[in-house]
Amino acid sequence: MRLPPFAVDVLLAVGQAALIALLGPEAHVVGWSTLDARGYLLATLVILPTMFRWKAPMVACLLTYSLWTLYVAVGYWPVVTSFGPMLCLYTVALQKSTKATGYCAGLLAAIWVYGGLVGQDNVAMPSVPTVASQAIGINALVWRMGYLARRSAELARKTHAEQHERARHAVAQERGRIARELHDVVAHHMSVISVQAGLAKFVFDSDAKTARTALGTISGTSTEALEEMRRMLRVLRAQEDDGVVPDAPMPGLARIEDMTDRVRAGGVPVEFRVTGTPRPIAPGVELCAYRVVQEALTNVLKHARHASATVELHYHRDRIEVSVTDDGEGVIPERVRSGGGHGLIGMRERAKLYGGTISIGPRSAGGFAVRLTLPTSARAAPAGDDVTE
Repeated sequence: MRLPPFAVDVLLAVGQAALIALLGPEAHVVGWSTLDARGYLLATLVILPTMFRWKAPMVACLLTYSLWTLYVAVGYWPVVTSFGPMLCLYTVALQKSTKATGYCAGLLAAIWVYGGLVGQDNVAMPSVPTVASQAIGINALVWRMGYLARRSAELARKTHAEQHERARHAVAQERGRIARELHDVVAHHMSVISVQAGLAKFVFDSDAKTARTALGTISGTSTEALEEMRRMLRVLRAQEDDGVVPDAPMPGLARIEDMTDRVRAGGVPVEFRVTGTPRPIAPGVELCAYRVVQEALTNVLKHARHASATVELHYHRDRIEVSVTDDGEGVIPERVRSGGGHGLIGMRERAKLYGGTISIGPRSAGGFAVRLTLPTSARAAPAGDDVTE
């Protein structure tokens, strides 16, 4: 159960009260005074500050020590109320510096020894050296537990911050890569527009039909170019690293079969199926689908080289669907990522960019599946609208 800190402290206070109720009547058995009304009152006062140890650990610790010293000085059995001071020491060790904790540990040990001196008339009381060794040993153990818990918490926070920073950096890198690819798509559109505009100008007077066709091409291409430009501006978050972008044709759906052939040649049986009627799709949408299939097959090569994979491409009236599934044979468990890898981040970013949906995860029948759905008239998803799964 995840309880608020104050609720935990209240429960611990109730536990201390129960301990006092159990041990208080037994004090006379070990030679100490049986708790009377004054003893129970002092014992309760020792408990009360521990309920606020998370809000003010040092104040609660010193107040508890003071009340415990008064309780011991009156002559009551120190063991009955010793849990509260040790709990406060643990809390200080968990939240404060080692130096402050050392002072609190030394002060508690001194009060412990003082209790031993007060009870020297008790024949059942251990000798002062024995009490001192107990005080030093037990308090050192409590301090060490608090110290280790504090270091573990600091390490956990640092690890979480580093993981968050790595994930943020991975997203930024992937967006930069997508933006560079979209830049090539836009450049291609602008080249088409330039050529068609020149053609329309050349035949404007002599061939009106050809000129109208060229102008229609310009209209459609410019619309697609504007959409790609919007997407590029959305993903371009940081200054791109200096480098040369390869001058290569932009991959699309027609090249997925070539990709599966290469993977098959690498030793992984891959089946490629196409359903529906193939038709021209916006280059950016084709690129998105191609990259998702590429990353999914790369993961099969990395993590399940002995598996059989299937790549399916479905053409629907207003969307396309691509899926990559494997049967899970020969999976290397220690290589399988939990879902936070850079490749998976890239898949989700691409799907979100084109207003699509993507599901990534294990199959109920075994193996792994990646399924992407993209609208063929894709428009950039609104800022902050994460439509991926």
